[in-house]
Amino acid sequence: MNERLETVVENIEKVIVGKREAIVKVLCAMLSEGHILVEDVPGVGKTRLISALANSVDGQYNRIQLTPDIMPSDIVGFSMINNQTRELEYRAGAAMCNFLLADEINRASPKAQSSLLEIMEEHQISLDSVTMPLPKPFMVMATENPVETYGTYHLPEAQMDRFLMRISMGYPSYEDEFDIVRRSEQPYFNEQLSPVMTLDELLEHIENVKKVTCTDSIVSYVIRLVTATRESDLVSLGASPRASIALLKAAKSYAYVQGRDYVVPDDVKFMMEPVLSHRLILSPKGKSAYESAGQVIEQIASGVEAPTR
Repeated sequence: MNERLETVVENIEKVIVGKREAIVKVLCAMLSEGHILVEDVPGVGKTRLISALANSVDGQYNRIQLTPDIMPSDIVGFSMINNQTRELEYRAGAAMCNFLLADEINRASPKAQSSLLEIMEEHQISLDSVTMPLPKPFMVMATENPVETYGTYHLPEAQMDRFLMRISMGYPSYEDEFDIVRRSEQPYFNEQLSPVMTLDELLEHIENVKKVTCTDSIVSYVIRLVTATRESDLVSLGASPRASIALLKAAKSYAYVQGRDYVVPDDVKFMMEPVLSHRLILSPKGKSAYESAGQVIEQIASGVEAPTR
C-alpha cells in the first residue's frame, strides 16, 4: 500500500477495528473526489468510520444530523440583510466545508434532500442568483439505516446516482468485537483523532490518482460490465454512463492506494459492487433469485470476460 495513505488507514484503525476493507473503500472515494453512502444497521460504526476519516485529514469537517424538520437553508445556507450595510449577506450552511457528514440522510424530507443535488454534482451552491463554489476537496459522506422505515423518506434515484459508492460495515467477528469492547474501556477510544494528512497533501494525492494509467482494454471492460447490467433480465433499470465514469475513477483510486500507477482488472472487480449496486433496480426475477444487488452484479460480471493483459 502507498506509505502515506497507509498512515491514514492506521490512524482510522485506532478507533475502527477489523474493517480495513471498508476503510480502504471510503479512502478511495475521497481520492476519487466522490461521495459515499454508508448503509447499515445501527451500532456498527458508520458514523464513527466517517468521522475518523474526516478527522484524519486537516480540513474543515461539518456534521448535520438530518431530521424531518431540517430545512434546505440549514444545509446550503441563506441570505439575510445586514442592518448596517443594508445589503444581502450570505450565511454559510453546513455544506460550506471540505467534509460534510449527512447523518441518517433518509430522515430528511425530500425538500432537504433535493438541496444536496447541486452541491454533490457540481460542488457549488446557487442562492439568490449567486453561485458560490465549495472548498476543494469537497465530499459528502452520508449514513442511513436500511431496516427502519418509520419516519424515513426514500432517497430518489437521481440522488443515489450521485453517490460514487455505497458500502456496508457488517457485524464484527467475535475476536474483533472482543477487541472493540476492551478498547471501549480505554479513555483514548472516544477521543477525536489527530490529523495525519494536510489538505495540500490530499489534493496532491487526488492529482496523482488522475495520472494513473488505464489502458483501452480496461476502459472496454468497464463499459462492457456496465452495459451488461442494462441487458440482463435480472435488472429492470441498469447503470448509466455516470456509473462507467465512477467505476473507472474508483478503480484508479484503488490501484493508487495499492501502490500502482496502472489499473488491472482486479481493481475493477474490487470496486464494481460498491459502485454499481445502488444504481440498479432489480427485476422481479432478480429479486426472487438473489438476496441483494451485489449478488446480481457478481452473476452479471461472471459473464463478462476480463482482459488478460
